[in-house]
Amino acid sequence: MSARRKRLQDTSAQPSTNLERQTTWAGVRKGDAVEVTGTRLRSAKWEFVAHVRNVVTGDEWIEVVGGRPGDSKLRSFDPERVFSPTKKRGKSGSRFPLADEPRLPLD
Repeated sequence: MSARRKRLQDTSAQPSTNLERQTTWAGVRKGDAVEVTGTRLRSAKWEFVAHVRNVVTGDEWIEVVGGRPGDSKLRSFDPERVFSPTKKRGKSGSRFPLADEPRLPLD
């Protein structure tokens, strides 16, 4: 006979209770296109996934999915690096990150 071992529960798959995740933030919803600055990836396309805040430390970040054409990598960025998408033509004036823009109502 073999001895039975007590199984340990894997807690790595359980979400932390210190994190608040919102799928809407600053006028964008999950799946909406956003632009991210400073990635050094040309023609990268990103979609908003969630705004995450650690309630203990106050840290916050934006989760996006995408990358180069054909990629679907999940990445996290500082809110000041995430912008609403613009058209290539007619860029005018300075842009503000979504973190600083007025929060638009969601339809």
